[in-house]
Amino acid sequence: MRGLLVGRMQPVHQGHLQVIKSILKEVDEVIIGVGSAQLSHTLKDPFTAGERVMMLTKSLSENGIPASRYYIIPVQDIECNSVWVSHIKMLTPPFERVYTGNPLVQRLFIEEDYQVTSPPLYYRDKLSGTEVRKRMLSNGNWEELVPSSVAKVIKEIDGLERLSHLSQKEVSELE
Repeated sequence: MRGLLVGRMQPVHQGHLQVIKSILKEVDEVIIGVGSAQLSHTLKDPFTAGERVMMLTKSLSENGIPASRYYIIPVQDIECNSVWVSHIKMLTPPFERVYTGNPLVQRLFIEEDYQVTSPPLYYRDKLSGTEVRKRMLSNGNWEELVPSSVAKVIKEIDGLERLSHLSQKEVSELE
């Protein structure tokens, strides 16, 4: 059996890793859809799809998850919810089960007769992309929230400097 998980992963953190491990206890393979693949270089979505794929690949390898158990597919947003499931099906291998906590995504897949499961959330108050990015901007301990391989990728791409730069106000906004 193959399952589908879609998330922005901005950036990949320990919560994502725990959810993927949990899903792999139920299915043979997981398709990881890197959502909003067209977005990058903003405070909410600072990393490119390629950078997030790199974070996922390295963190799954670091945690001993064989590449034969997952597919990583960048998924761009489309502005028409009624065809979003068809869009996903076009981009991915076939799957039987969908894992998501997003009510809209749940509804769209339920209406297409998919088995939908809410994955367990791990320390959601602390393990969220929002919290990781907030700590990155405030020089907090963000590295404890991400796999070590993800921290290396963020450093390699100068992600801290990118976020810091993006957080600056334009001169016209300061007047």
